[in-house]
Amino acid sequence: MVAQTVDDRTGHRFESRLDAVEHIPSAGRGSPAQAVPVRFHFLNKPGRDESLLLGFDALALTGKGRCTSTHGKLVYGDDYAVKKVRIAELAGEVRRRIGQMAVLLSGTASPELVLNRHCAECGFQRHCRQKAVEQDSLSLLAGMGERERQRLRGKGIFTVTQLSHTFQPRRKPRWLQGRAEKYHHALKALAIRERKIHLVGRPELKIEGTPVYLDVEGLPDRDCYYLIGLRIGSGAAARQHSLWADTDRAEEKIWREFLAVLNTVERPVLIHYGSYETSFLKRMRARHGEPEPGSPAAGAMESALNLVSVIFARIYFPTFSNGLKEIAQYLGFSWSVPEASGVQSVVWRETWSRAPASSERERRNLIAYNADDCAALEVVTQRILDLAATLPPDVVDAAGLKRENPYGFKRNRFFFPELATINQAAYWDYQREKVYVKSDRRLRRALIKVPAGSIRDVPVNRRVQCAAPTQCPHCGLSSLRKYDRASRTVYDLKFTRGGLRRWVVHYHYHRHECRHCGRVFRPPAAGLPDGKFGPALMAYAVYQNIELRLSQEMIDRSLDELFGLPLAQGSASRFKIKAAQVYAATYELLLRRLRHGGLLHVDETKVSVAGCQGCVWVFASLDTVAYVYTQNRESEWLRDFLKNFQGVLVTDFYSGYDALECPKQRCLIHFLRDLNDDLYKHPYDEELKRVGRDFADLVRPMIATVERRGLKVRFLKKHRRAVDRFYRRLDLAPPGSAVLKKYRERFARERGELFTFLHHDGVPWNNNNAEHAIKAFALLRQVINGVTSEKGLREYLVLLSVCETCKYQGVKFLDFLRSGEQDIHRFATPR
Repeated sequence: MVAQTVDDRTGHRFESRLDAVEHIPSAGRGSPAQAVPVRFHFLNKPGRDESLLLGFDALALTGKGRCTSTHGKLVYGDDYAVKKVRIAELAGEVRRRIGQMAVLLSGTASPELVLNRHCAECGFQRHCRQKAVEQDSLSLLAGMGERERQRLRGKGIFTVTQLSHTFQPRRKPRWLQGRAEKYHHALKALAIRERKIHLVGRPELKIEGTPVYLDVEGLPDRDCYYLIGLRIGSGAAARQHSLWADTDRAEEKIWREFLAVLNTVERPVLIHYGSYETSFLKRMRARHGEPEPGSPAAGAMESALNLVSVIFARIYFPTFSNGLKEIAQYLGFSWSVPEASGVQSVVWRETWSRAPASSERERRNLIAYNADDCAALEVVTQRILDLAATLPPDVVDAAGLKRENPYGFKRNRFFFPELATINQAAYWDYQREKVYVKSDRRLRRALIKVPAGSIRDVPVNRRVQCAAPTQCPHCGLSSLRKYDRASRTVYDLKFTRGGLRRWVVHYHYHRHECRHCGRVFRPPAAGLPDGKFGPALMAYAVYQNIELRLSQEMIDRSLDELFGLPLAQGSASRFKIKAAQVYAATYELLLRRLRHGGLLHVDETKVSVAGCQGCVWVFASLDTVAYVYTQNRESEWLRDFLKNFQGVLVTDFYSGYDALECPKQRCLIHFLRDLNDDLYKHPYDEELKRVGRDFADLVRPMIATVERRGLKVRFLKKHRRAVDRFYRRLDLAPPGSAVLKKYRERFARERGELFTFLHHDGVPWNNNNAEHAIKAFALLRQVINGVTSEKGLREYLVLLSVCETCKYQGVKFLDFLRSGEQDIHRFATPR
């Protein structure tokens, strides 16, 4: 029987060929006759697709006549079981799918090619897969769902190759080390593009005993198993066992044979691939009995190893899926029956069961396919064992991959030398010096290079003859003699009331030798530094680098262009290194003052050092700032750093501060921002809005008191009762939503640290001191730009600590550098 239905939006007709229709006459007036569609299905386990087809039959029937269909019947399986399906529950989805098909039929373009789980049953599988490979379709990646593909398409990523360029290696934080590794589709795509195995960490696989490779064949719709394959041992000495069951009743027989084989193996280690064998072991033990306790078979089942769990999210083979057949073929293994597959094995078994005598070829194919699966499992296992032992040169460790930025400035690599030549001709300097200069006279004059001067050509402003020493600076005796004549030119800057000028001094002196101790020394002279550059020049360069945030290359250029000092490349860097050494003692003094103070603000931010992620911590009080670099964000070192700190610590809500044993004031601004964000995300959560308003009404009077009276406990302690009332009301409130529950727990957990400023004088309710200092480092970080070394960053932090402390104390950083003073607090104290 044929029935038709029409899509209302497009007018397309859809036809259903019904297997049977059961007519139920009308029960009386007002009760129309019913037509019950009947569909036959050969499998013993019908799925949702069969129910949807039955719903489509019902929709077609109701459109043909005046009868209705409230339900349908599905006759399925070997025993012709009947399943009654309610049509009303399927009508919405059936109409939605009809609408989707109608839209596809109305369009002029072909629908998007998407490989799915039904491809294995389709006769066009090979054609569609070939087309998907040509398109480099994302649906080739077996583990990627439709929602993930839609998300990537929204970002403009349509192919596997495009996806491969999006992988960014990230170091897993310590507090996430115990969690399961996340699967990265982008890394899988990268492995396919590079045709290399990629690892996330080192594979953890160790076989202590005799490996037993297990593969099972069964009929999923009957929940029965007919072939158990066992490959015992490895290499040429491996033994293959194929345990065959002619009927479903023989399943228990092959189970007993399986246990008997395992019990003959010394220390068997059962290895299988996928969850199908896991379900097999569980079901067979429940159906036919457990192995004898303490036997080798019992031990092997308790510690059975699913190789997929070792591969997943850790080993990325350059294959579109993690299927055994794809991976083994990549490793060089081939099946004796090329067309063998899981679906084909079901066809072979059904063919053999109907005519065993004439289908011996199908039985041999099944046994060969099962034995090949066991051998392929051995090949994959051995490869993983090799990867766990050593890392071959053709295998890539994902942790060592360089983070790629397709939009950054970098030198391009070209496949053909001719492309590199064409690209070279487009450089700005090349075009000016080789192309435009031939047609522009003014440009030709501008490009005439003036020979660079030498710093030795700079005229001298003053000459100084150093007086002879009267005694040896080492032993204190006056028995001296002239050793040789020497001179030194010192290049410096001179600060005047109206500006800054170059100042060059030439020193003449005799070196003397002590007749008593034999030491050779130069005479002490005012203004004669250890090197050839004066302190004012170095102070000016460090000031521009740290406070004005000019790059060292720009500083070198400006000293040449403004003062006529053609310094060697990297001079500003050397000034920075020397200044960091000079002020190392000042930096340690700042840290000591902070640790022994009564109030300390702490915050942290990330920084890139030579391509690796590190962390910079800032410690601040009302008049002192210091920065500390660590290689990660872990907070264990803080316990030693602040073990003698007796004051109040002002922090954000990072859990790393929880272990510090000192009073803490959590930043209320951070808390208010989190609460405000969730209020916008849940605008109809009335209970959350009530808690948010109550918290705002609690804190607002406190801020008003602080603005009027300052951070004094005698004025702030009156608000403690309001805090108690707020918490009592919060405890009596109904449970509410999940987000409200989160805030109730957070309020309870942080109660002792949200309002510490009500109990201590001079403690602010926010962490603005540290955040302001973090901004200063963030601006300097743009100058550093991730190219500095760890040593260079620590030097930057020493000088930045001195610079910011000068600001907090109200003195000029440049004045402090010029003064030669080491103690900022003493320099800032009025004399």
